[in-house]
Formats: sequence, structure tokens, C-alpha cells
Amino acid sequence: MPLSTPARIVSELASRGYNAEREAVTRLADAPDSEAALERALETVPDDALKLTVAHVDSVLDREESRADATTRPGDSPQPSATPTDGGDPPVSTGTDAPRSPDSRDPTPPETGGSRDVDLSKRAIEVANDMTGNSTGTGEYQDFVTVFRDRYEKLAGNLRGRVNHRPTDAIQNMAGGSEAALIGMVSDIRSTASGHWLVELEDTNGTFPCLVMKDRPIADLVQQLLLDEVIAVDGTLADDAGILFVDSLHFPDVPRTHKPSTADRHVQAALISDVHVGSQEFMADAWHRFTDWLHTPEAEHVEYLLIAGDMVEGVGVYPEQDEELDIVDIYEQYEAFSEYLKEVPGDMEIRMIPGNHDAVRLAEPQPGFDEELREIMTAHDAQVHSNPALVTVEGVTILMYHGVSLDEVIAELPDEEANYDEPHKAMYQLLKKRHVAPQYGGHTRLAPEDRDYLVMEEVPDVFHTGHVHKLGWGKYHNVLALNSGCWQAQTEFQKSVNIDPDAGFAPILDLDTLDMTVRKFT
Repeated sequence: MPLSTPARIVSELASRGYNAEREAVTRLADAPDSEAALERALETVPDDALKLTVAHVDSVLDREESRADATTRPGDSPQPSATPTDGGDPPVSTGTDAPRSPDSRDPTPPETGGSRDVDLSKRAIEVANDMTGNSTGTGEYQDFVTVFRDRYEKLAGNLRGRVNHRPTDAIQNMAGGSEAALIGMVSDIRSTASGHWLVELEDTNGTFPCLVMKDRPIADLVQQLLLDEVIAVDGTLADDAGILFVDSLHFPDVPRTHKPSTADRHVQAALISDVHVGSQEFMADAWHRFTDWLHTPEAEHVEYLLIAGDMVEGVGVYPEQDEELDIVDIYEQYEAFSEYLKEVPGDMEIRMIPGNHDAVRLAEPQPGFDEELREIMTAHDAQVHSNPALVTVEGVTILMYHGVSLDEVIAELPDEEANYDEPHKAMYQLLKKRHVAPQYGGHTRLAPEDRDYLVMEEVPDVFHTGHVHKLGWGKYHNVLALNSGCWQAQTEFQKSVNIDPDAGFAPILDLDTLDMTVRKFT
């Protein structure tokens, strides 16, 4: 297999028992013949060395270049080496809007500052709930029945320990005045003439009306409900047994006792989203500053980059978008994004999911890119998973979801529960409901599959979203909820809908403590 990408070089080194400094891997990847360069570097490495250094790789590449110069035919001009030369710390980029290739980067930092260890033996990443290549839905009625039954059964399993659930048909046969409990999917919510709340719940056997009195403390919880989410209620049947007076209401929720996992070493991940390459408002300068910073000693522990969708601006996403495009061809947008991605250190592990601007279906769950796009997106062996996906990085489980449903949550719920200025509060609601997009038939498009990939079966340690272009984070029952902002300045369309984006930020997560700092690059 050709070793033209840093990730493959890292893998090959690991298979032979070697570690390497980060910049050493980047230099090998940039060599004209990276496979031959790696072989010669390993042939000449000292016997007691377990790590390839920048100095050693440079000496190998310099000898190769000298040989090439010596054999240049008369009249030929020797080709410049692709290996960057050593120099001072890279200046903060104020570059142009055009993508920069690795060869045109600023000089890399010297070995005393910019070279960072690649601890290959500690790297570990696993992905679950990735439905890419496994889509089975045809859009038939039975597909919808299957996915909603699956949702009900999974979430009901989280609730059965809290109430003594009876099926709806069994409750209908109970005597008036009896105590009863029900787990059901919310099929209707309406207020009565007296201001009380009537919530109709549906299980696999039928439906049953439940009344929440307006003067009960739980009345405020009704305003947090969305259609199609699964809840549990218990209370007392009316004298005629035709309605259940609700005493308590339960969400599937994250247990308050949840204890997040952490990494066994000090290692960090950069969590970003909504890059929007191809837009006239893509902030190339901020991106250059970010990637330049990743090459500094301060970022030596940042080994993972997780991007939660909208890598490009897309085409035809909203009215008159073409007037705000810098690149009008969708494939050229991805080619440009791939070039920008090459500015990231070569050994970083990169995982991405699509968003609503990306070239995949809009209905969720969204599969990862098709083969044509994957062939374009080859920079650093970046991997694209479905939206959503559960990515476990050195033991820390990160639920990556682009976040289209946040629009619906914010529109439906009271401001104090969900708003754009505090996007993490809307994420708290999704954690409480244990589903990333509960409501069907609204703004969020849902695709029926053989199971509901949008259920949070496993409680994540970190919940990472984007989409709303706002920066916000906080902890809900020990789960870190983060919406990571964007890399796009305010567009005319955003001005028309009063969206003021938080752009040019990079949240950096310590995987060993789950502490987070936010870097600003504007």
C-alpha cells in the first residue's frame, strides 16, 4: 500500500516498533517518494533509537536531494524539495483566501519548539452507530412503523425501572380511581379551556389521554415536551377510567450518577464544526492561524481533530445562496477543503460527520460521503462517518451530531430552556430525551431505517454539535455538551434571519480531565 499519507506512515512505523516526532512524519509524507524515504530513514536509524527525529529524517532527505542534483541532466533544472526548511516559529497567518498547499506553508518551527512526539502505542479510537453503507429504508409505511417501534422499545427500556408500566389496553380495562402508570410516545399536546394540559400517549397497543393540572409542579415540564418523544407518567384514573390524572412525569434522561470516562494520558482533541469552505465568508485567515497554531509546542498534545459537519458551503441550500458563493461547484468546494485540511499536522487523527450543507441526503441519519467524495477527501486519511456517530477516543465517548434538530428544539421550547445564545441548553433537552431529533414531520427530516440510529442508547461523555453557528458549552448530569461555533463570518442570509455567528473559535478538550479551553483565532 502506498505510504503517501501521514496516517499510513504512522501505522507502518508502529508495525515496526517505532515512534516518531510529529514533524518527522509530515516531512516523510511530503517527500517525493515517501515509501523510499521511510525505508532509508529506518535503514540508517541508530540501533538504540525507538523514535524517528526530524533531524534524522532531514539528513536522509538532504542526501536524497543531493543524489538527485548530482544526476540532473545538463539543461534540466532540479526540482525543489517538498520538505520545508527549518526556521523560526511560524508567524500568525494573514494569508489570502486561496488554499495553501503544505509546500507553501510558513517554515516549520525548529526541533526545539515545533516537533512533537507521536505516541503511537497510546492511540485508540473506535466508532459505533455509523450507518454508512447500511441504509435499508425505502420510505414505505412499514419502514416508519419499524423505526418508531424501535425508538419506543429502546427508550421504554430506560423508563421501566421508574414506573410500573401497564399497556394502554390494560389501563382501559382498569377500574376508575385506580393508580396507573404508562410509558408512551407523545402523539398530541394541547391545552384545555381551563388551562390544563392534555397529553395523549401512544404505545404499541393503542393511545390513552393523560391530564396534567395547571397548578401541579410538573406542569412546567409539559412545556418541554416535543411530539414523538418517549416519556413515562403515573397517576390516578378518573372515576370513569377514561383519563389519567398525572402525578409525576419522567424523561428517559441521563442518570445523575453518570461518571464519564477519561483518557489514561494527557492528550487533547480539537472539536470544531461548520467550516463552510466555498462561501465568500469562509474565514481563511482564521483557519490559517488555527492550523499554524497546531504546529506550535503549545498544541503538541492536540492529536485528534473532530469536525461536526458542514465542511463546505454547499449549493442550493438556501434562497439566493449562489450570490454568496466563492466556489460554485460542489466538488471544487471539497477539493478546496481538502487543501485546507492539509495544513493540519500530518499525524493528527481526523474524524468528520456530514451536515445539512454537505453533499449527502438531508434526511437523518445521514450516511458518510460516497466514494467520489471520499476520493477527493484524502488529506491525512481523514475518516467520514454518519451523522450522528459515536466516536470513542482513548476511552472518552463523544457523540457527534451536526445539530439540525436544535432549530426545532429552540423554536418549540421556552427561551429559558432553549435559545440560540446558549445552544448547549437545547442540547441538554436532547440529552434529557435521549434522542438527537425526537420530533418527526417538522423542520428536521428523518429517514426510516431498520432501527432508530438517533436514539442515545449509550450515555456519551461528550455531546458535540454545530449547525447553529454559536459557541456554547456546559455540563448536564456530568455530560459535557458543546456547540463549537463556526468558521464563517455573517452572511447576508444570516443577517436576514438575525443570526450573529461565533466564528473562528477552536474548543480544545483535555481527554484526561474533560476540562476544556477555547482558542480564538480572529
